[in-house]
Amino acid sequence: MLTYPLLFSVGPWEVILIFAVIILLFGGKKIPELMRGLGKGVKAFKSGLKDVEGDLKDIKKDIEESDSKKSE
Repeated sequence: MLTYPLLFSVGPWEVILIFAVIILLFGGKKIPELMRGLGKGVKAFKSGLKDVEGDLKDIKKDIEESDSKKSE
């Protein structure tokens, strides 16, 4: 199995460098807008995930009810 242990090891200097590049690319005024959009996206994703989990629970309940009726 081939692994890359150093690929995902990010230290504090790398994080600072990444933030510096982001600030240079987007500017200080755009970053709050980007973070706000990111937050809305995460919130929508979590909401969709909860909807799917609810649908799966409903389907499981329907299947269990169907199986119990068949066994009677």
